[in-house]
Amino acid sequence: MSPVNETQNRISYPNLLLKTLSLFILLNMLFAWIQPLPALGKLSVYNNLIPGRIRLPYSDVPQRSYNLSLYNLEAMFASHEVSAVPHNNEFRVMLIGDSSTWGFLLEPNETLAAYINSRNLILPDGRVVKAYNLGYPVMSLVKDLLILSYAMEYQPDMIIWLFTLESFPYDKQLFAPLLQNNAVKVRALDSSYDLDIDPYDSALNDQGFLDRTIIGERRVLADIVRLQLYGIMWAATGIDQFIPANYTERQVDLSSELSFHNLQPPQLNRNDLAIDALQAGVSMSGEIPILFINEPIFISWGVNSDIRYNFYYPRWVYDDYRELLASIAQEYGWSYHDYWDSVPAEEFTNTAIHLTPAGSAQLADLISRDIQGLISGLP
Repeated sequence: MSPVNETQNRISYPNLLLKTLSLFILLNMLFAWIQPLPALGKLSVYNNLIPGRIRLPYSDVPQRSYNLSLYNLEAMFASHEVSAVPHNNEFRVMLIGDSSTWGFLLEPNETLAAYINSRNLILPDGRVVKAYNLGYPVMSLVKDLLILSYAMEYQPDMIIWLFTLESFPYDKQLFAPLLQNNAVKVRALDSSYDLDIDPYDSALNDQGFLDRTIIGERRVLADIVRLQLYGIMWAATGIDQFIPANYTERQVDLSSELSFHNLQPPQLNRNDLAIDALQAGVSMSGEIPILFINEPIFISWGVNSDIRYNFYYPRWVYDDYRELLASIAQEYGWSYHDYWDSVPAEEFTNTAIHLTPAGSAQLADLISRDIQGLISGLP
């Protein structure tokens, strides 16, 4: 090789490196400026190459559940069966709520939505009731409201919102990581519905320019890809949650503590609860009927059960909550049912709200009856 060619080769490598680095920086800047993650999240193998999941992706043990927790709502919904093209003869009922609605320690066919669907409810016009499980773990009404805002894009005919008192305190509203990692969306909800939250709370993770680059979003991008890969194993096995053979059962013997989220007896006040989130849900749903349900809780018989119902609730605060919520629902004309004691104590698993399959089926029977009642009142 001539000396001239050797010199050209020595010069080309640094030039190539510089060009590559410049292109990489340009792509990162372009990525941060365009912010394509919502569009990328909607690109999914689910409902295309493989069936959609029947509950939103969530897991602490991805390798054993073929599932994972991520914060890209577009990818979460794109992986769910609700994103499939709806059947013309379908009456779509969206269930939102906490881990009890999602179905913690329940197989996919043992959740509320699955049991409702097994009832084969049919409208007079021939449409079949199809319940969609859009519950998501962590108790927060604003978290539920955020999920409801996405559910509205999928043509719901009815919304059923299940909750318990633990979702109402203001210090729980921005507690969910799903909210903390979707600060822009949370602020949009606050702007639209004037929620009683601090839109600049330190819990909300604000992204700088560098955070929105490919490098900054590499974990999100990786999670979107992992969700697609886990989908293949989920479709083959039907497993979407690791359920251990043994777990610690709900607490029977209780403390004598009377406080609840820094609230003290003797009385719970209306402004202690995030009722504004429920009002926002009613506004958001518009003409679509929405049913609020106070979900069942475990009622202990053990030590200090005369002071507390369970691990979560002193009796004074839960009794006040039920009375307040019933009064507010009547004031606003909401459809509301209180099923707090409708499931026997033996049908709760590891917490005061998680149900056994039998308990889930019992609640599904009650909700199925409610759906038929609401349907009969529709024009």
